[in-house]
Amino acid sequence: MAGKKVIAICQLGGIFKTLCDGSLSYDGGEAHAIDIDEDSKYNDFYMEVAEMFSCIHSSISIKYFLPGNRKTLITISNDKDLQRMIKFHESSSSIDVYIMMEEVVAPDVSNMPASRSSRTTLSEAGILADATPCVLDDDMDEISPRVLLDSTFDVPDDLANVDEHIINVNEHMAMASEIPLSISLPLTGSSEEKQMKAAQQWQNNITGVGQRFNSVNDFRDALRKYSIAHQFAFKYKKNDSHRVTVRCKAEGCPWRIHASRLSTTQLICIKKMNPTHTCEGSIVTTGHQATRSWVAGVIKEKLKVSPNYKPKDIVTDIKEQYGVQLNYFQAWRGKEIAKEQLQGSYKEAYGQLPYFCDQIMETNPGSLATFTTKDDSSFHRLFVSFHASLYGFQQGCRPLLFLGSVPLKSKYQGTLLAATAPDGDDDVFPVAFAVVDAVSDDNWRWFLQQLKAALTTCHGLTIVADRELGLKESISDVFQDNSVYHAYCLRLLSEQLIRDLKGQFSHEVKRLIVDDFYAAAYAPRPEGFQKCIESIKSISLEAYNWVIESEPMYWANAFFPGARYNHMTSNFGEMFYSWASEAHELPITQMVDTIRGKIMELINHRRAASNHWLTRLTPFREERLDKESIKVCALQVFNSGPAGNKFEVRGDSIEVVDINNYDCSCKGWQLTGLPCCHAIAVISCLGRDPYDYCARYFTSESYRLTYSESVHRIPGEDMPLQKDISQAIVTVTPPPTRRPPGRPPTKKLGMMEANKRQLQCSRCKCTGHNKSTCKEFI
Repeated sequence: MAGKKVIAICQLGGIFKTLCDGSLSYDGGEAHAIDIDEDSKYNDFYMEVAEMFSCIHSSISIKYFLPGNRKTLITISNDKDLQRMIKFHESSSSIDVYIMMEEVVAPDVSNMPASRSSRTTLSEAGILADATPCVLDDDMDEISPRVLLDSTFDVPDDLANVDEHIINVNEHMAMASEIPLSISLPLTGSSEEKQMKAAQQWQNNITGVGQRFNSVNDFRDALRKYSIAHQFAFKYKKNDSHRVTVRCKAEGCPWRIHASRLSTTQLICIKKMNPTHTCEGSIVTTGHQATRSWVAGVIKEKLKVSPNYKPKDIVTDIKEQYGVQLNYFQAWRGKEIAKEQLQGSYKEAYGQLPYFCDQIMETNPGSLATFTTKDDSSFHRLFVSFHASLYGFQQGCRPLLFLGSVPLKSKYQGTLLAATAPDGDDDVFPVAFAVVDAVSDDNWRWFLQQLKAALTTCHGLTIVADRELGLKESISDVFQDNSVYHAYCLRLLSEQLIRDLKGQFSHEVKRLIVDDFYAAAYAPRPEGFQKCIESIKSISLEAYNWVIESEPMYWANAFFPGARYNHMTSNFGEMFYSWASEAHELPITQMVDTIRGKIMELINHRRAASNHWLTRLTPFREERLDKESIKVCALQVFNSGPAGNKFEVRGDSIEVVDINNYDCSCKGWQLTGLPCCHAIAVISCLGRDPYDYCARYFTSESYRLTYSESVHRIPGEDMPLQKDISQAIVTVTPPPTRRPPGRPPTKKLGMMEANKRQLQCSRCKCTGHNKSTCKEFI
């Protein structure tokens, strides 16, 4: 395109708008056209644009879009940038160029105390007024000057003609390098501007002799902030509880300060101070003066808004805002202190447990909150169940509980044990939870004992839980009643089945075994169960024997004596476990109170929502009943008993319905608590209402009973309750278990091995190895 001219349509004063696809459009403003070609120089173009729009030369930047990409603006800052823009648009006759105004901010040094940042000589001021900021080309062989005009310094009148006063950069590079680095150049980047604004509030923390501070710590804090604001490092010559003497860390610099306690008071007063600096400081202020408490004070407010504020982001932000270079561990330690200041001490939280448990039971009568300690008074376990949860479970929920646990990644680790129940709409309803030092038989037994004590009756209760960890023995020992049933978690059983298989099975074969295993568990009748396990037997005799020996009476619908309402796994309370995961880094009392708040919000929200329901059943159960009712039209009903209570229903199969005993031979009525299609057909023939044959737990009335009670707020330390002064003082210390060093694992545990891909040899087609290790053809 040599010799070809392109028209640069320069636009200023409009605004950019973001469209739906993320691209930018430019509206408004004024435009002028300039002819440019490959021989055009950036400085000439820059000056012409500035004069055309009557702008201060140093206050504009020039940008453009790449062809076909209106999402990213490209900045022109030297000759090569200008040539690239022309080359990118060689097939066009014109180029849209956007002129952006940059705000020029000048530091106010009029009231600044004598320090290194105020040691600007007249000659240096002249350099700042006249020096030209330089932009280096990619090859670092060409410098493009811009004239810097700033209102902070006096500008000669004869600078009206800017072209005559462009300073030769090479002659002044050495002079510019001598300017003290603490002085902010008027056109520095955004990070330096932020640094100036953030630290400016501390520039007058130290005013001179006679200034007083409430304590020696307050003086140290003020001195530290003062040094950061003025960009110098210091070191202590004397530093104790009643006097502090400090000098500038730079060798030979006369800056000194001495403060000591005023007699008969705790006040600290500056007695001597030499405010003069002769040092030039350092380019980057290190974090030597940035103590953990200082970092904590700086980030505390942001940490309150953003709890996931990462140490690496803290390092970046403090460098940009204050010019202090921290390392990762300084930032991490500062964050830990800030968290403790915001959330309270982990250690103190354990010590507050006796009072905290009393508060729970006093503010929520009928609740149970108790804890135990070890012989050395260290924390062992804590159990909490609110009255609203206990009442709601016993009045409105099915007698069905799910036990589960989730590890806590707090400072002292631990595990949260939980008991949850399904409400009438099959949503999670929290009943009780505990914080223990570890998952063990003893801790599960203790949890079940507290749960039994909290419940008024356990008759007909079904507990869905893992068969491992001693739960089978604990449930039978604690609930010594034949009417309490233990149901195994089907998900955990299937995972154990896959782990125990010794043979080499492909991923597909394992998936088929698991599918048949689930089908056997859901089968309502023994013949269906037998058919499914015979299918497993045809694949693997080993898997078949494992299923037979796994006690099907604890997990198969065809043999289970209790009522589990087709809930086959114990991970029903995932929502509750997520609450604990969100609050696991809090001290124990705050974690429990956060969970309490979540339960309170849940109850209030669902109570309000259910008040608008107009149906007799909950929405989910109403939908299920409607689906069963649709199937009735294809069924025929015959009276098969002289008493008129048994009926034969014919359709795809022949089923017998005993209307008085709420029984159908398909077992759907018994397993779900809702009439199956066969039962609805009989009920309709008798002219009765199917709603009268639904389990009471599914009615809107029972649902409202579940959420009728409220969880009340627990007063904080600023609102103490009256306590019995005769109560013995119990000391609780943190558990000895500490979180191990390093990043906690993020990989989910408990994933099914059936989902893992196995190696398969491309030669012999066998699994467990690849062709490089295959021995078949050796």
